[in-house]
Amino acid sequence: MIKRRSLGQHFLTSHSIANSIVDSAHIEKDDIVLEIGTGHGILTQLLCANAKQVISVEKDPVLYSKAKDTFSHLPNLVMEKGDAFKKNIEFTVLVSNLPYSESRTAIEWIVQRKFRRAVVMVQKEFAQKLAKKDSKERRAVSVLASYCLDIENILDVKKTNFRPPPKVDSVVIAITQKHVLSDQIVHTVNKLFSFKRKTIRHIGKKMGIEIDSDKRLEEMPDEEIIDIAKRIAK
Repeated sequence: MIKRRSLGQHFLTSHSIANSIVDSAHIEKDDIVLEIGTGHGILTQLLCANAKQVISVEKDPVLYSKAKDTFSHLPNLVMEKGDAFKKNIEFTVLVSNLPYSESRTAIEWIVQRKFRRAVVMVQKEFAQKLAKKDSKERRAVSVLASYCLDIENILDVKKTNFRPPPKVDSVVIAITQKHVLSDQIVHTVNKLFSFKRKTIRHIGKKMGIEIDSDKRLEEMPDEEIIDIAKRIAK
């Protein structure tokens, strides 16, 4: 199997792990499942077994063509070519083995969508970053994820389960939704964190609002940061 170098993708080869991922999605007969990154289709047919419809989006044109031919017999599968994060697809369940390079983009996209459940594979280090609740290591994506999503680590995946093997291990996370944010709020939270070493009073001046506080972002709960972002975005 060949790595999609431009996309930073490594392909899952373990069928037992693939089955565990699909089982963790708890797909029901009325679900519309979005699969981001068809790859070689190790998940695709499994997803189609229980869903009302599966929409599988593949960015690589060669892999897209191969998958379209391979799975043409599946009546509830819709294959789409392109970048799923630039499409407006409605779904109830999301399943994806994400390229590591797109993990942050995926989380920022997920917090703007309504869905019932998501199961995605990410780099283990990235999953740990999402779990940061405080301290100087907290990032904008950590705040967005913590405020909008309940995230559960459900399966550790060793790098030997991919071809070619990446340099790091992965983890499968299950996601349910608490809040939905607009693209403008997501953008504003990212902008706030570009000044993260400043006090929130100083950041407010930069962003055109008055904030009577000398706290820094790392000292503030997620809800306060989101509230400030909403004030700025008005």
